[in-house]
Amino acid sequence: MATNRQVYDDIAKSWYAFRHRSRFTAELQEIADRWHGGRLLNIGCAHGPDFIPFKDKFELWGVDFSDRMLRLGQKYAAKFNLKVNLVLADAVALPYADNTFDQAIAIAIYHNIRGAKQRQRALRELKRVLKPGGEAFITAWNKWQPRFWLRGKEVSVPWKSQSRTFYRYYYLYSYPEFKMTLAQAGFEIIEVLPEKSYTFALKFFSRNICALVKK
Repeated sequence: MATNRQVYDDIAKSWYAFRHRSRFTAELQEIADRWHGGRLLNIGCAHGPDFIPFKDKFELWGVDFSDRMLRLGQKYAAKFNLKVNLVLADAVALPYADNTFDQAIAIAIYHNIRGAKQRQRALRELKRVLKPGGEAFITAWNKWQPRFWLRGKEVSVPWKSQSRTFYRYYYLYSYPEFKMTLAQAGFEIIEVLPEKSYTFALKFFSRNICALVKK
């Protein structure tokens, strides 16, 4: 079975075309307005669409474990006039000193990491590189979105690219478990909400869990 790193290398071109704009533009714009400016780290940045709301007032840094995604990130940065520092690295071992970044975003990243210890290690790495009082915006897929009701917490999610189908590993969180995991990593939880496009009264069935946390 291919690793997620291999899969994202293989699907990088189709990902670039399909995910050309962030699904979380509204959330990220609100966060950018809240934070005003500073040194921002984007963990699992892929080709960089989540940078757009931060392009004018922030010093942009991004890490991803896919070399092909980062090559496309250079192309994307040139297209949208982004001044961004991109580094090939894994979320479980960030190549930065303690207390380096004012803020961070991690969009749909930690649910792709296999193993509870590794996911916790990655979250502690995020906390380590944030400055005291620094905030992070984190999203993960929700176990209780309808399409996963009859499936387990670990799933393989297909991605079709031309004539091939690739499978990505996901660990699906519930709202209580995600909050507990963030607290165990040492974060102060500011809020945990569904994505803005989710309009139903019961948040527990949203596709995404969005968390704003503080070191």
